[in-house]
Amino acid sequence: MLADEPDTDKLFELGHVVMMVGAAELGVDFAPYLARHAQGDWGDDLDNFDSMQNDIAVKEGLRIFSAYDVPVQASETKRIWIITEADRSVTTVLTPGEY
Repeated sequence: MLADEPDTDKLFELGHVVMMVGAAELGVDFAPYLARHAQGDWGDDLDNFDSMQNDIAVKEGLRIFSAYDVPVQASETKRIWIITEADRSVTTVLTPGEY
């Protein structure tokens, strides 16, 4: 997709994307996880209640939360969270310990 082409699969705008230090130190390409987040794939092991809350948040302009297990070494994964603020101005990538 070209940079100026609209992404029709997105449910909402991410706004300015930032990452916390702990997430940056993982050395992971977060683009696929940001795409999943924007498309309504709320991640790994998110329970039904949280998934339903996100579905409502998309429609009503509330805060959106996703959680993903990302590969960091051979067989090791780390958990990241992606949070888009209610006004859609900022999306933050962080580790749970940074919340």
